[in-house]
Amino acid sequence: MSPKLSLRIIPSMLLLCGMLSSFGVISAAYSADYLSDASSANAAKPELLLAQNYHANVDLAAYLVSEKLDGVRAIWDGKVLRFRSGKIIPAPAWFSEGFPDHPMDGELWMGRGRFDQVSAATRREIPSDDEWKQISYQVVELPRGQGSYNERLSSLAISIASAKVPWLQLHRSDALWQTGRSDVLLKLKLQSDAEATVIGYVPGKGKYLGLTGALLVEMPNGTRFKLGSGLSDEMRRNPPAVGAVVTYRYRDITPKGIPRFASFWRVREDE
Repeated sequence: MSPKLSLRIIPSMLLLCGMLSSFGVISAAYSADYLSDASSANAAKPELLLAQNYHANVDLAAYLVSEKLDGVRAIWDGKVLRFRSGKIIPAPAWFSEGFPDHPMDGELWMGRGRFDQVSAATRREIPSDDEWKQISYQVVELPRGQGSYNERLSSLAISIASAKVPWLQLHRSDALWQTGRSDVLLKLKLQSDAEATVIGYVPGKGKYLGLTGALLVEMPNGTRFKLGSGLSDEMRRNPPAVGAVVTYRYRDITPKGIPRFASFWRVREDE
C-alpha cells in the first residue's frame, strides 16, 4: 500500500497527485531542534504559518491561490506526523512509508465536507486501515526551507518525487486550454511496476505474529523474493492465494536481479 502523499498547490506548477510546481534544487536548511525523537509522544509546539483573513486593498496578483482544505493540520517532522500541538498522530506505519526525512507541513484530508470523519480517524489511538486508506497528506509548505515560496515548492516537488510516488504529471506553464492527447501534458513514471506469482508465505513476527509477514513470490524469470512492504493488516490476515498474480512497484533492480524497494500494489484481477 502506497502512502497518499500530494503536493497541494495551484495549476501553474509540477503536478504531484493533483497539483503543480516548477522544478528546482533542494535548498532547505533545517535546525536539529525541528526534527524529533520519534519516541517522544509530545514535542514542543511546532512553529507554523497561520492564515489571516482576506481584507480589502490586497494586491491579489502577488498571491498564488489554492483551495483551503477542510482537513487536519499535520506536520511531518522527518520521522512522525504531529498535530499542531506537537502530539504524535497515530497513523499506520504504511501511511508514511517512503516520506522524506525532512519536515513538511500540510493537511490530512478525506475530501470536502468530511472534516469530522478525518478528525475522528486521526485521533484514534489504534488507527483504522480502512479509514486511513481514504486519507491523503496534502503538502503545502517546506518548514524552514530557504528561498521564496515558489523556490520552496520546487524543493518540495523534487523531494516528493524522490519518495514513493509512482507518477508525476507535467504541464507546460504557457499552454492554452485544449483537449485530446497533447505534449503539453506529460506523464513521468518514477517507479516501475511488474507482476509476480505468489508461491508461499513468510510468517510474521512481532506485531505481525500469527499473520503473514511477507509473500514469497516468483518473477517470470524464476527469481524469488519476499514481498512484505505495502501489505495492509487485512491482507496479512487474508493473503492472496498461492498461484495468485500480484503487482508490485519498485525503484530498480539489484545486481542479483532482485527488485529494490519492492512494495505490494494490488492483486491482478483475471479478465
